[in-house]
Amino acid sequence: MGRIRTIARRTFLTGSAAVLGGVAFGTYLGVRPNENPLAADLDAGEVAFNPWVMITGDEITLVVPHADKGQGVVTPQAALIAEELDVELDQVTLSFGQPSVAYYNTAFADEGVPFMSFDDSGAAETMRSIMGGVIKIFGIQGTGGSTTMPDSFDKLRHAGAVARETLKLAASARSGVDVAQMKTQAGQVILPDGTAIPYTDLAAEAAGIKPVSYVELRDSAEWRLIGKPMARLDMVGKSTGTLKFGIDQSVDGMVHASLRMNPRKGGGMNGYDASAAEAMRGVSKVVEITNGVAVVADNTWRAIEAANAIEIDWGAAPYPAEQAEHWQVLSDSFVPERVDSEWRHDGDVDTGLTSGTATEAEYRAPYVAHAPLEPISAIVRVAEDGASVEVWCGHQMQLFLQQQVAGVVGCEPSAVTLHNQYIGGSFGHRLEFENVIKASEIANQMRGTPVKLTFSREEDMAQDFTRQIAMSRSKGTVEGGQVKAWDLGIAMPSVIASQMGRIGIAAPGPDAQIVAGAWNMPYDIENLRVTAYRAPELAPISSWRSVGASTAGFFAEGFLDELIHAAGADPLEERLRLVNHDVHRKVLEAAGEISNWGSDLGPNRGRGIALVESFGVPVAEVAEVTATDSGIKVDKVYVVVDVGRVIDPVNLEAQVQGGVIWGMGHAMNAEITYADGMAEQSNYHDHEGMRLYQTPEIVVQVLENAPKIRGIGEPAVPAAAPALANAIFAATGTRLREMPFNKFVDFV
Repeated sequence: MGRIRTIARRTFLTGSAAVLGGVAFGTYLGVRPNENPLAADLDAGEVAFNPWVMITGDEITLVVPHADKGQGVVTPQAALIAEELDVELDQVTLSFGQPSVAYYNTAFADEGVPFMSFDDSGAAETMRSIMGGVIKIFGIQGTGGSTTMPDSFDKLRHAGAVARETLKLAASARSGVDVAQMKTQAGQVILPDGTAIPYTDLAAEAAGIKPVSYVELRDSAEWRLIGKPMARLDMVGKSTGTLKFGIDQSVDGMVHASLRMNPRKGGGMNGYDASAAEAMRGVSKVVEITNGVAVVADNTWRAIEAANAIEIDWGAAPYPAEQAEHWQVLSDSFVPERVDSEWRHDGDVDTGLTSGTATEAEYRAPYVAHAPLEPISAIVRVAEDGASVEVWCGHQMQLFLQQQVAGVVGCEPSAVTLHNQYIGGSFGHRLEFENVIKASEIANQMRGTPVKLTFSREEDMAQDFTRQIAMSRSKGTVEGGQVKAWDLGIAMPSVIASQMGRIGIAAPGPDAQIVAGAWNMPYDIENLRVTAYRAPELAPISSWRSVGASTAGFFAEGFLDELIHAAGADPLEERLRLVNHDVHRKVLEAAGEISNWGSDLGPNRGRGIALVESFGVPVAEVAEVTATDSGIKVDKVYVVVDVGRVIDPVNLEAQVQGGVIWGMGHAMNAEITYADGMAEQSNYHDHEGMRLYQTPEIVVQVLENAPKIRGIGEPAVPAAAPALANAIFAATGTRLREMPFNKFVDFV
């Protein structure tokens, strides 16, 4: 199996040393329990057993700290607690809670170490443990990287079990009945004689009992909720339009604001004339903000219209002004001095490339926007004395949000109260802080008054920190009908450096996202090298659903298909010959079975396959297309995933289908290009995803062979583009090496 180059591990470890602050110190703090954030605000007769479960005389409250961006994680988080607490989901009140280090996300550790997901060696597990300790020490709370279920699966079940057993102790103290003779059901402790004591009646007594420290979790055979279809708790509200997202919130006495910032992101403002805006109806104030200007008015529409009326002299972009220059920077980055790290080096690649039939290709992936349906917004109220702040918005990184707001206002982070909200789509957009920073800048100039800042759709697109631009160059050889050697290089700016740099954190070590989805491909190719070239920073970029794998997965599976074609082999059979891990093999085999791979589709039709792992989840997708006289029609997509353990099969299927539509639609139709330093696309009309009439039937099969539970919010995305490109080649003979594909073929 492939080895990671020493340089990758050494650079990673050296760069991480400053963060770790010493393994011994990290280990000590890593095992120390966090304080319970719910304990500070309890009244008499209320009890919080841990950071996730609080019971009063009136209600049972479950804290579900992972943000819900439309991926439906509120319900399964609640179900994990309810499974062990023995309550029904209609008996509880849910809360996103306040930011706290107690809600640290240990699952971030898996993506933070340079080991294959299925590497369970001592070195790999030790490094994951250390990284998990670091995450706990620094209290990194966040939602992203498809980590909600991996992070929550054990934690939340333990939280429910601890609360359940402590409530039984309280019931025992009251009744004199031994705990072993008690049962729990539907939010009640049941005594042997059938007496039912509601949990809410036991709250005051439980408050005086030290929570049990450990409880054995139930066997899966006893589960009532986990693994079974769940009725999402937010579905009625979303279906009836009554659920409030962040943009729907209002606070008494608030004013409305909108803004204009330099569309050359990061550039300055030389001057402006706001006289026309100030004279418009409803406008109360025009204020300066960093790199821009904001209008305060009596409603959002008037604020947006007035902001658009301001004449502004913008400064130059701090990156190349024209799109061709961005591509040139990437092209010039395939040089030794720009090597970020060699993430894979198996066999003797240079020698392997000297024999057999050679193939070379360059692949490209453009910038694309996040463009969620809910434009970014925030309500911020700064106290008159500036000592405290309240924020209403939906966000994925709650503790970092507190720090950013505190930095603007000049208060302590702990003095920032966040009322986290349901999010109307993110795809990585709500990992950024531009909305809360600008809202805080405006509100800090209007202390005591709540300010609701709403970005117009066009401003949201103009200011978006897009997905990375990336380019790959591959050389490979085939011999005897098999793939023999492959040298894959990928050049792109660092997503992690760009994203973390905006909050003042220097990212240690190499950026694995440059080659994510490529370096970790589960293939045993005799001679294989995967090199990451770190291009200079260009336009600012950010995490986009599946991050690096959304580009590198396309590069890897597209070119592998080229090599297999050059070898005269079958795309599925050769992948099965090369795959070196049983879980991935079963995913590939299942994809072949459900798609009836090898059967005759008829004239002008084609099938393409791709296998990409991201966030520890192997995903195989088979796309079927028809080449019509009007263009390519995507007929059907088959998807097989392995997440180790299914929590909610209905929501999982929806997430997989959504991932296919997201990944395939953007590959077909979307890009952001720069002219004069500004994004040329401003709204959905020129940055289209997949249209309804273009959407294929999507068949999903889920396997549970992997040893660890994994998340599914992102992994279905990366395989969509190469599966479609490979299918189009099979149908037409046209090889697509650059997204969006509609630059080369039409779609119907």
